[in-house]
Amino acid sequence: MWDLSSLVTYLGKVPTTGMQFLSGCTEKPVIELWKKHTLAREDVFPANALLEIRPFQVWLHHLDHKGEATVHMDTFQVARIAYCTADHNVSPNIFAWVYREINDDLSYQMDCHAVECESKLEAKKLAHAMMEAFRKTFHSMKSDGRIHRNSSSEEVSQELESDDG
Repeated sequence: MWDLSSLVTYLGKVPTTGMQFLSGCTEKPVIELWKKHTLAREDVFPANALLEIRPFQVWLHHLDHKGEATVHMDTFQVARIAYCTADHNVSPNIFAWVYREINDDLSYQMDCHAVECESKLEAKKLAHAMMEAFRKTFHSMKSDGRIHRNSSSEEVSQELESDDG
């Protein structure tokens, strides 16, 4: 089983622009989040969340100051994740993803979320688990007929962007 849970420090989210998410696209948002985080930081690695990557969803369980799970949890649909990476110049321990958030008026915005992991290896494991979750979600969508079997990756990307679940 490839589900992965990891204690992380949630750095937050910032809106990001563009429709093409390629290597390096999270660098600027991550630097912004990292600067905010390092200004307020007291501990070396104050884990404040548990990130759980599952086949179709990513769960971010927020922890209290004792490290206990709170009732607050953010859920991210894997099909709405446009990009993820564990490759950042500011710190090799950061894992980030770009997520399409649907607003109440059905418009959407792209947000870059980032977490600091305990190590570079842990960040890479999260990136790999996210890739596996995306692969499984894509395969399921293909099986359900929501993605045509002969679609190019560009068409698949557009299909995923228009899918709300």
